[in-house]
Formats: sequence, C-alpha cells, structure tokens
Amino acid sequence: MQVLAAAATAGGLWGKSGGTKLLAGQIGTRHAHADGQLMALREGGDFEMVGVVVEDDAAWEVVRGRKAYEGLRRMSLAEMLAVPGLKMVNVETEVKGLLDAAEAVVGAGLHLGLDKPAGESLAQFRRILKRADEQKTLVKMGYMFRFNPAFELALKAIREGWLGPVTVLHAEMSKQLVGGARDDLKGYVGGSMFELGCHLIDSVVRFLGVPDKVMPFLRRAGEDGIADNMTAVLEYPKTLVTLRSSLREVTGNARRQMVISGDNGTLEILPLEPPKVRLTLKAAAGGFKAGVQEVSMEKRARYEADWKAFAASIRGERAWEFSSAHDLAVQKTVLRASGMSVVE
Repeated sequence: MQVLAAAATAGGLWGKSGGTKLLAGQIGTRHAHADGQLMALREGGDFEMVGVVVEDDAAWEVVRGRKAYEGLRRMSLAEMLAVPGLKMVNVETEVKGLLDAAEAVVGAGLHLGLDKPAGESLAQFRRILKRADEQKTLVKMGYMFRFNPAFELALKAIREGWLGPVTVLHAEMSKQLVGGARDDLKGYVGGSMFELGCHLIDSVVRFLGVPDKVMPFLRRAGEDGIADNMTAVLEYPKTLVTLRSSLREVTGNARRQMVISGDNGTLEILPLEPPKVRLTLKAAAGGFKAGVQEVSMEKRARYEADWKAFAASIRGERAWEFSSAHDLAVQKTVLRASGMSVVE
C-alpha cells in the first residue's frame, strides 16, 4: 500500500493555529451541519466565538444542552454584528434563511461562512458574492469535500494528467431519510440533489469546470412528494458525468463514492468519508506504479482543515482558492441538476 504524503504540514499549508484568535460568531442552529461546524470553530484554535444567534426560543431549548453550545452566549443579530473586532460570521440556519443572514453578514463588512446549498435565489446569491468581492471579504461555502484528502488527490491526478483525458466521472451521495426528518425538504423541488448532491457538484465543477449541459431526472417515491430518488447527467466536450442522490437507501452513507476514469487509469473513492482510495494505472504516473494500488489517506476531522485554511486566508497568509466565480458556477449547476429554476 502506497501512502500519500501530506503536501505540507498544517502549519505550512494552512497557517499555524494559536496567537491572536479571530473573533467570530454563528447565526443559526437548525442546519444539519450547525453543531459540527460550531465544534470545529471552537476547537480548531483559530477562532474565538463571541456567541450564537438562535432562530427562536424553541431552537435554543433544543440546542442549549449540547456540547457545541456549552457556555456560548445567545445574542441577537444586531448585538453580534456590533461586536468590536468581529472578523467572520458563519451562517447555519435552515436553507430558507441562509441568504438573508448571509446578506446581513457581508453588509456588515465581515468575512462569511455560508453552509450549503446557497438558497434558491441566484440573484440574491450573486449580489452577496459581488458585495464581498467589492469590499475584499471572503466567502467560504460549507461543501465538505474541499479539504478531503482523497478529493485533493483526485484534483492533483486530473490536473497532472495521471489518468489521461478524463472521459467518465460517476458519483453517488445518498442516505435514508424517514419520518419528520423529511419535512425540511418539502418546500424544495430539488430534493435529494439539492440537499446532498450539491457536495458532489462543487467538486465536479472544481475538477472539470462548468458543464455544457445539465439534465436532471427526478423521482418521487414517497407520498410526501419529495424528490427523493434523483440522477443528474452533466455533459462536457469529452466527459460524461453521472450523479446519483437518493434519500431512500439503507446503506447510503456507506456507499457514497466517486469514480474518475480516463485512458490511462481510474481513481475510485469508496467511501467518501473516511476516504478509501484505489488507483489503477495502465502506465506509471504521478509517482505511482502501473497496476492496482490502494492509497492510504491522511486522517482529517470533517470541517477542521476548511476552517484552518479559511483563517489563514483571512489573515493574508494564503490565497483563498474558491472564488466567487466558482461559487456562482456551482450554484447554477446545483439548481439545474436539481430541476430548479435558474433566473440569471
């Protein structure tokens, strides 16, 4: 088994933790990633959390006993945005509230963490990104595979041509969602592709760019009308991408995967978290021999590397890779792949 060496230590690639922490806050508790993102912010060593803006009293009663919120001050939005020295606010509301909260953050001249997907209004999202660019503040979307070591390896393989011209990319991201947990999706045409598939789309656009054509396929297997079994096909000049996302798969989490194939090889990630990688090469490339080999991945906690990199970028220690142009292209593709309206 060949081991993938880390490109750099955490101190070299993402900047060192410690020293003066960046003052930050969080708006919202009801996003599926809210607790995990907050824990990563509190434990990562780069941010000092001033408090959390909670949707309402009922939401506070739900979360106040959880570890992520222990000892954290509940604040109003006005109180948080008025904190002297505040640098960044992370938004973790329900999807329907994400963009309004994000607009308040960038309107206050702050760096923004915004969980996925970026709402339904492309015009509002574009306005948020434009304001951030104009005032030179950064936006970090909550797509959780950006700093996954297997996805970093895939990006390197594609950019350096290890696999040859990529002709096939297939990815799946599913889970089983039952009962009341499905209620949050009832208002969204895009269903599972909007909720889960967006993570895959962020990586596909990063790897291959903007697709020439996007074809969504929606199926509603349940009585609640949610599009809970979906496929999208993305067309590129030489590459055909198929994405699958279901909310009805018992082993969905374990079968989350990505397969990238070209004339010289195939890179398989299964599962996506914690990632396991198998690389097959017809001819040696990228320091890897010809044949089939497993590539051992560095262990990283979800969200940790994302926030470390973002903190380093806020401090000016590194450039932030994910531009507003990328984020906007991703959101357009998410909406199209989800069968949702794209109003330019």
